[in-house]
Amino acid sequence: MIILGLILLVVGFLTGLSLLYYIGGILLVIGLVLLVLGRTGRPVGGRKVWF
Repeated sequence: MIILGLILLVVGFLTGLSLLYYIGGILLVIGLVLLVLGRTGRPVGGRKVWF
């Protein structure tokens, strides 16, 4: 999700499409929040470990 957010941010910035820029930023923030929650040991989505 973090990588997709970064890709959409770059594409939105280069093309000038603010919708892609906005969606990329949201995906990036959500991905970072999930990463931090997973690193602290909290179960994310009801699962402690994702395989």
